[in-house]
Amino acid sequence: MTRQYLQSQVQLGEDSSRQFKVDVRNADSLAAEMAAFANTKGGTIYIGVADDGSTPGLAPKEVSRINQLISNTANQSVRSPIAVETENIGLGDGRVVIALTVPDGIDKPYFDKNGVIWLKSGADKRRVNSKEELRRLFQMTSQFHADELPTKAGIDKLDKLRFRDFLRDIHNLEYPETAEELLTLLQNLNLATDDGKLNHAGVLLFAEQPELILPQFAVKAIRYPGNKIHGTRYADTEDFDGTLPDVFEGALGFVMRNLHKVQAGRGVNAPGTPEIPEAVFEEILVNALVHRDYLVSAPVRLFIFDNRIEVISPGHLPNNLTVEKIRAGNSNIRNPILVSYAAKGLLPYHGLGSGIKRALGNWPDIDFTNDHDGCLFTATIHRKPISELDLVVPPDTSSKMSGKPSGKNPGNVGKARENVGKASVKLSKTSGKILEKCRVSPDVTIPELASLIGVTERTVERNIRKLKEDGYLGRTGGRKEGRWEVKQ
Repeated sequence: MTRQYLQSQVQLGEDSSRQFKVDVRNADSLAAEMAAFANTKGGTIYIGVADDGSTPGLAPKEVSRINQLISNTANQSVRSPIAVETENIGLGDGRVVIALTVPDGIDKPYFDKNGVIWLKSGADKRRVNSKEELRRLFQMTSQFHADELPTKAGIDKLDKLRFRDFLRDIHNLEYPETAEELLTLLQNLNLATDDGKLNHAGVLLFAEQPELILPQFAVKAIRYPGNKIHGTRYADTEDFDGTLPDVFEGALGFVMRNLHKVQAGRGVNAPGTPEIPEAVFEEILVNALVHRDYLVSAPVRLFIFDNRIEVISPGHLPNNLTVEKIRAGNSNIRNPILVSYAAKGLLPYHGLGSGIKRALGNWPDIDFTNDHDGCLFTATIHRKPISELDLVVPPDTSSKMSGKPSGKNPGNVGKARENVGKASVKLSKTSGKILEKCRVSPDVTIPELASLIGVTERTVERNIRKLKEDGYLGRTGGRKEGRWEVKQ
């Protein structure tokens, strides 16, 4: 390190990666500083530099003493010991500044000799006092994962039909006959804890009513008129809860019904295609549900504006991931249990690192923001101006309506949502496949639909019920010999 480089660093001042000390004499204090840097992202302590940026430096006899103190502290006063580097920078007048570099630790969390865990907080440091922070430190080093956290729900909260279908379709197993066998199976599948409770993954994937057990892990979606958040005005809004597949299907359907349809070279009578490919939102939403930080008690937020769509996930990128790395296809598993079940077909998951690249391949105009301080990760999908779209129908004008219901007609909000949907309705992927199969083979059965589409019978039944309610599908005749009627 040259004297010029030292001066450039000193001019930047202290922050979470640089700290100045005129002198060091207390091993305990130095150990706390080292632990804080190692537990965060590493950094450099410049010894011989004052807080105001002046550089009085150290006398040669002090350099030897401080280097010995640094060595002893790193090996004896920090648990686990850390490998630090020191470099002496001459100031040209016989005095020296020591640059003490502490690496980002690979064996977190690090303690001082009193058992205190320290973290950097800007230019200062602070103690870790909460269980949540401690869990996050363990999570960063893959010693702990939020999806394996226990809940208060017993195995009686399991959705038996959903889990039965999963066992049959994925593992070719029958549903256990006894509670003891069921618990053992759930534990072997990493869905239940040793004390007989469902963990976070078990609840989010297979509980009968996950929203009653973990209500904070929902998706809150709003379609705003214009390009800014409004306090009381919206064109469409809905909250999605339930199992992760239910939440995914609901959120995807919300996005697709709020997109414009474009002609895309099709005939006048063709239904048109979404302005942004559905595959983009499949990847972004799966990423938000599977890789979000479940130590943060907050929902995923989905905001639709005229010029963009934002998917905001709790939790910044884990470990050393950056936006540039995820664009290149790098990934880091935060919730390995959820990832493993998504890969089994519960969600349209295509493998580590491939989701973001697939989304960008289908729609390059996506920005990603990693807000470390706010503990948020945002995917912003930019929309083209309406003037550039060859719309199937005229642009929707209902976005000018306030989402706040009036006292005289409390149904105004529902009508506003209905109007929005009429202009740009788009079924979920599963519902679209069901309609297509029913149109081609009106006598197809629910088990056959489940097999053809690759989902469970329960998923088919749920989608058919919604299609009937929305007027897309009807049925004539009995349950065994009836026929489906596709109405739209």
